[in-house]
Amino acid sequence: QVQLAESGGGSVQAGGSLRLSCAASRDTGDPSSRYCMAWFRQAPGKEREGVASIGREGRINYADSVKGRFIISRDNAKNSLYLQMNSLKSEDTAMYYCARRISYFCGGDFDTSTYDYWGQGTQVTVSS
Repeated sequence: QVQLAESGGGSVQAGGSLRLSCAASRDTGDPSSRYCMAWFRQAPGKEREGVASIGREGRINYADSVKGRFIISRDNAKNSLYLQMNSLKSEDTAMYYCARRISYFCGGDFDTSTYDYWGQGTQVTVSS
């Protein structure tokens, strides 16, 4: 069973930065480093939306709303995923989740039904 654990959330003023981390359990035989990994977020009363994804080959996709401000990266040796968030806005306030896709490659969308493992989330609150 794959377990994902997010950390790094918190409260910050608009314009500030946060770095989220996601640690995947060391599942021998089927490491998460082989798969597409992504960050999603969900604000109260809204649907979960994709933020950024990174495939096995390193191809990266960003939601338009975070392009130029957020940077996704991964460290396969540590089985970890990161999200550097800069120039934060109040509309970035949400619970952030990391997720593992069912395939090695991410494709161009953030279809939640194609992600089979999810973390519990870490809260990010941006005050203006």
